Amino acid sequence: MRAEIQTFVTEIEKSLDLLAQRMDIETAQHRLEEFNARVEDPTLWDNPEGAQKLMRERQALLDSMETHRSIKQDLADNLELIEMGEMEDDAEVVTDAEGAIRALRDRAAEKELEALLDGEADPNDTFLEINAGAGGTESCDWASMLARMYVRWAEKRGYKVELQSESAGEEAGIKSATYKITGHNAYGWLKSESGVHRLVRISPYDSAAKRHTSFSSVWVYPVVDDNIEIEVNPSDIRIDTYRSSGAGGQHVNTTDSAVRITHMPTGIVVTSSEKSQHQNRDIAMKALKSRLYQLELDRRNAEINAAHEAKGDAGWGNQIRSYVLQPYQMVKDLRTNHETSDTKGVLDGDLDPFMAATLAMDVAGKSRADAQAG
Repeated sequence: MRAEIQTFVTEIEKSLDLLAQRMDIETAQHRLEEFNARVEDPTLWDNPEGAQKLMRERQALLDSMETHRSIKQDLADNLELIEMGEMEDDAEVVTDAEGAIRALRDRAAEKELEALLDGEADPNDTFLEINAGAGGTESCDWASMLARMYVRWAEKRGYKVELQSESAGEEAGIKSATYKITGHNAYGWLKSESGVHRLVRISPYDSAAKRHTSFSSVWVYPVVDDNIEIEVNPSDIRIDTYRSSGAGGQHVNTTDSAVRITHMPTGIVVTSSEKSQHQNRDIAMKALKSRLYQLELDRRNAEINAAHEAKGDAGWGNQIRSYVLQPYQMVKDLRTNHETSDTKGVLDGDLDPFMAATLAMDVAGKSRADAQAG
């Protein structure tokens, strides 16, 4: 077997080991039998929410077991074909089997990453909030570039993207924008993007063509679904209506339909300015509950979600990633040291390698913490 294919086989086997570890394969069949017994209980649907939760957990376990089984079987089948092809000197059989192993390596790597998304809210839809930092037009333009980057990333994954609110910059770009991104594991993938993003480039707004540094912050929090109860005391919130200052044209509201909700105990402020006042109120309240739920997640998972504990000022102290366009081209994550010179690709939404590196780091940190606690 060629060395390249042997490397792919080793990578697939490592992915299989991780998949087995994440679902605790030694107890998986026993847990499935328990799920099946509970599904057959005629009183199961007396509690619809509990029944739906059980069915989701059962299906997730079934999916994990089937993924592990099929990848393991496909690997064994193709290794057998390679062995047979080499014994019979059939180059076509060997080539086809090697091609299948290449594809299987990619599939196993993707499933390995998905297995890392096992947090309580990871499967949920998510809100993505972007705010320009200090720096006027430069930072507003950088914020709009980040917004485009995340919209491109979401669209490539087939996620639905809805603009919830937007405040335009005075000359260009945006001061802030909030999106709702809908799709399986949207929060799980994006949660590691919270923090300050730094851009270094030759400014298109500087007639002297000098290099400028700009900052914008990104904040990600999960959409709270019907299975998560978040109570909001009416006396803790202030609701204001105002006229939206959107991007102009058809997006400008002619009445005071935009809604701002301030949660006074925490200082959280959420807005919605894209629909009717009634819809905006509903959207903003859901966003507030999601933010409050994020605070609870942070308290429970302080080590894993340290980047989410506070947005902080969009400046040097809270950076997670640096995007340098001049004098050289490099995007580097300051937490994992993952980097690439393909700045255009990143700004066009090629973010998966950065997210994967952070996920892997978080899981490793959690494993170490569990081991120390044990």
